[in-house]
Order: sequence, then C-alpha cells, then structure tokens
Amino acid sequence: MHTKNRYWLTLLAVACLAGACKKDPPPTIAAKRAAETAAPIDESKTQLIVVVSNRWDAFQATLHRYERSPGERWKPVSRPVNVVLGRNGYGWGRGLHGTNAPVNRPGPIKREGDGRSPAGVFALGPVYGYAATMSGLSLPYHEATAALRCIDDPRSAHYNQIVSIDDTNVDWRSAERMRRDDDLYALAIVVAHNTEPARPGAGSCIFLHLWEGPEKGMSGCTAMPMDALQELATWLKPDAAALVALPRSEYEVLKRPWHLPALTPTSQRSQ
Repeated sequence: MHTKNRYWLTLLAVACLAGACKKDPPPTIAAKRAAETAAPIDESKTQLIVVVSNRWDAFQATLHRYERSPGERWKPVSRPVNVVLGRNGYGWGRGLHGTNAPVNRPGPIKREGDGRSPAGVFALGPVYGYAATMSGLSLPYHEATAALRCIDDPRSAHYNQIVSIDDTNVDWRSAERMRRDDDLYALAIVVAHNTEPARPGAGSCIFLHLWEGPEKGMSGCTAMPMDALQELATWLKPDAAALVALPRSEYEVLKRPWHLPALTPTSQRSQ
C-alpha cells in the first residue's frame, strides 16, 4: 500500500475510535411524533380561517376568521359563519400539514369522488369568478370563462389543474366546468389541496364557493352564502392566510401543537 494512503487510513481509524464515524442514533418515537405534530402554520402567516364540524361525517360546519401580527396570538375578526362541506364530511387531505393524517390520527383519507372535503391545513388562492374583473381583491383573480376546466380525471397529465380547452391537449374523460350553469362558481377561492405534485386519485378541484343552501352538502368543497364569500375573498391577502379544516375532536387534539386559537362554545355550530 502506498505510504500516503496508509497515512490517511490511519488518521481515519483514529477519528473513528474517537467517535467521529459513529452514526446518529435513530429518532425515538417521541421525536418522530414531535416532528409530525410540528405547527404547519408559519409564524409569518397573519390570517387564519378555521372550519370546524362536529363529526367526521357531518357536512355542516362553522367558519371562523382570525388575524394576528407575525408571531403573536390569534384574535377573532368577525362572527362565525355557517357553511357546508362535502356531503360525507371530512377526510384527511394533502396540504401544509403533510400528506394525509398526522401522527396516525383517526379518520378517513380523502379520495377522488368520495364526497368528502379535505381535512388539514391548506394555503389559499387564486380566485375565480364570472365577472371580467373584481374590485377590492388582493389575491390574483381570473375570469371563469367557458373554456376553463378543472381536471378531476386521475389519469390525466393535468389532474387537479385548471386549464383552458383552447390551448390544452384534452387527455381527460372528466372535468369540471369553471363557468357552471348553477352559478356555484360565480366566486370561487382555490384551496391548495393535493398539489406540488398532485397525487392521482387523492382528490381534486377543491374550492371555497357559493352554496345551494345550509341543508345540502357539496361534492368536496366548502360552500357558504355569497355575502360571506365576498367578504372572505376581499379580506384575504397573498401568502398571508392558512385554512384549518377539521372535525372538532381533531381540532381540540391538535390545537396546542399547532398553536391554534381556542373555539368558544358560543362560536361552535350545534347540530
């Protein structure tokens, strides 16, 4: 063996005996859980939307809004609003909290076509609407023309994307028209569920949009009266807000590790 190589090997052996070559011990179960329950809402976020239902399978829920200065405590902005979810309630989605359920929490997993709204923490925007322009918005706004489609076919290369049929190769068998005949998307705020990248079959085309009424659940979105929707859309600021969507049982468990505000009994919808 060459003298120089023998020299470096000797130094490496000495370093290993001193502990430099030891592998880090595997993380403990407690460490794993701490990492998985780490607050998914960055301290720079200054707006919070909380949508809480009474049960996993309940489609009626209550929407709360909060504001804060960066790093400070959340303070309520307005009175709670009654909203509706997917007709089958909630299922864990893919968002800022990670993919599906954190720390093996109970509850179903969101799937394409399951009639559930995604549970978890999500970013918001942009906004789509039937008007050519909309004043008072800070979020990016796009007119929902007759050519726009939101692709819900998991086999499509454009799954969970909003595209125009005027300049996109149609490789899907199903898609939602963004300019619907029932006007539910007259104003629609995108919920960033199952993005970057989208997992086929994990759910698509999730919005905050206009409801048909308090007694009818949606396919998977969260819906509300137009006045509440317009107020929400004009309140939101780019990159400032997060949506927390959970049944009450999970909200109470995750409230402390996620640094969420307490929900008072008077602000929770009775069902």
